[in-house]
Formats: sequence, structure tokens, C-alpha cells
Amino acid sequence: MPITAILALEDGRCFHGTAFGATGTTTGEICFNTSMSGYQEVITDPSYRGQIVSMTYPQIGNYGVNPEDAESREPHIRGFVIGELCEVPSNWRATQSLDEYLTAHGILGIEDVDTRALTRHLRSLGAMRACLSNELTAKEAVEAAKASPSMAGMDYVKEVTTPKAFQWEDESRQWVLPNVSTEHPGPYEDLPPVRHRIVAYDFGIKFNILRRLRQAGFEVEVVPSTTTAAEVLAKNPDGVFLSNGPGDPAALDYIHAELRGLIGKKPIFGICLGNQLLGHAFGGKTFKLKFGHRGGNQPVKDLRTGKISITSQNHGFAVDADSLPPEIEVTHVNLNDGTVEGMRHKQHPVFSVQYHPEAAPGPNDAAYFFEEFAELIEGTKA
Repeated sequence: MPITAILALEDGRCFHGTAFGATGTTTGEICFNTSMSGYQEVITDPSYRGQIVSMTYPQIGNYGVNPEDAESREPHIRGFVIGELCEVPSNWRATQSLDEYLTAHGILGIEDVDTRALTRHLRSLGAMRACLSNELTAKEAVEAAKASPSMAGMDYVKEVTTPKAFQWEDESRQWVLPNVSTEHPGPYEDLPPVRHRIVAYDFGIKFNILRRLRQAGFEVEVVPSTTTAAEVLAKNPDGVFLSNGPGDPAALDYIHAELRGLIGKKPIFGICLGNQLLGHAFGGKTFKLKFGHRGGNQPVKDLRTGKISITSQNHGFAVDADSLPPEIEVTHVNLNDGTVEGMRHKQHPVFSVQYHPEAAPGPNDAAYFFEEFAELIEGTKA
């Protein structure tokens, strides 16, 4: 017999539905993602730590779950909200259904929710705290949402970063279909030789970023978020990469200080939280967006070329352009709200983007940034 569940928001609005996944109660910031596919990548993205995610696409789970598409070792969402659950996945790569996967990892899900109404509510009133439960009353769930911590001021990086440094040596070859006409045997592309050796800060790094870096010719050593600038420089890497991650970038002052010690010493490339942390290291500020950018359809303009890219994004904070010093150039902006989507230092080999060029899930318009990082390192060496 189906179990009922409730999603209660801190403002008192409640959405009723059917439970799947684990049983119990969870709280977190409720947000929505507009991607049409890639739910497994969303669930396992460390940037969603502390959040309950609602997918706007109506049916989720139709191709199941498989180990190769995970973006980390485990799920990081607090709860999952969907319109309709596909109970029988159809995909030869699937090893579990979505329901089985969430149950195995203790993640609560709710289906039969009007996700369009939920999204409109969050777009109008902004992101807010929520409670997902299949055991509380509506009144109890609303009170639990109100009692839960706010995303502002939270340091979730310490929960998701690697405890010790390691070399990335997992499968990084790009999966391709065999093609008789081109005589490509498949199912993988050969990796190029290593051109550069870099250190990657793990603030909640996604596996596909590491795969893309290796595909671009980088040998990558991943280090914890607490690694000092002196420790990085002692390794003498060709460059430094700053990853994505969860929480409030303003709360990570211990990281801001170390990044200041790296600027001008090594070429630096930052993505998502890495972009926001560089903003603070430059002397700027960040602010919380009303409802964030999450999905694979965000239009971004390159102010240097005028080119428009459709990008994959997942962030609830943004860099305040007016707070940046004159030596920092804003290179990219979001066409929906004009927020900062990319920066570069005018004197030092440092650049960053707010979106996800590794596209997992999402479009590949911005994949060229990994090659741009390689070219920056080569230019610095020359």
C-alpha cells in the first residue's frame, strides 16, 4: 500500500504526495532543477549538500541508476521531489531503479507533487527551508522546516571534501558508440598523453570535472579544502584548479586567505564555488540569489566575443560585480538576470566561470574552458 508523504515549506505551504525511497523525516533548503535528464548526476552532486531538490521535468527515473554516471561516492541531497516516478526503468546500463537507489542510501523521495506549482512558488517568494516527511503531520512538518538551519552562513565544504590528498586515476575515457563508418571500435575514446600536472582543490568536486581535466591532458592531484597555499606551492604544480561545492562562500574565510597566497604564483582556474571563492580572494563579496540557477538551460554571454552559450548551472550565490577591484574583469554574464558568470585577473593568469563546463548533466557549449586552462599554463611556462 502506498505511503503518503508531505513537503512542508517554512512559510506554511504544504504539498502532499506519495513516498518512495527511504522512510523518515528530513529538512533542508528546497530548490528546483530544470534539467530534462541527469537526475542521477544531480543526486550525487556534492554541491547539493543540505538541499531538498525538486525536478521540474514531469517523469523521473525512466532510465534507472548506474555506477558510471555518479558524480561522487554517494548521494548528497537531503530529499528528492518529483511529479511522477518511473518504477520500471528501461536502460541496458541500469543496475538499480531510482527507488531502490534512494532506499539503499537512506534518501527520502516524494512523487505526485505539482512541481510546476512548487517552482512558481519558489520563483515568486524565493528559496526557503523545507521539511520532507512520511511520518509527521502538516503542522509538525512546517515547524520542523522553520527550526532547520539556513543555507546562509553554512560551511558544507567541510562535510564533502576529501579527508586526504589522492591522485585521480579512475576511468576518464569518454564513452562513445562504436562507429563502423569511421572505424571507431568504441566504447571509449583513447586518452591523450599528460601535458600538465595540476593540484585540484576539492570543495565538493564532481567526478566529471576530473574526467574532463584528464581528457584535456592534465594529471590531477586532488587535495582537501584545508590545504594551505604553502603546501600547494611546495608541490610545484603547473596550475591550480578550484572546484565546485556547497554552502555559503562568504563563510569560507579560511579558504579565501589561502587563495590569496596562490594568486600570481600559479595559473588558476575556478568553477562554480571556485569562482565565488576567487571573488572573495580578490577582495569582493557574494550575495544569495533569490532562487538560484539550477539546470542545463542557462544562457550566458561572453562579453569579450559576444558569443552566447547555453550552460549547465547549480548555484545559489553569486559574485557582486560592484564589489570587485579594478584589476578584475567580468568576462561573462547571465542573460536572465545579469549576474556574474565569469571573471579574469588583468595582471595574473587567473580566470573562473560560475557555470559547469563539464556538463553533467547539461550542454557542452562551454567544454572549451579546460583547453583554455591548458593554453594558459603553456603561455605561463613560455
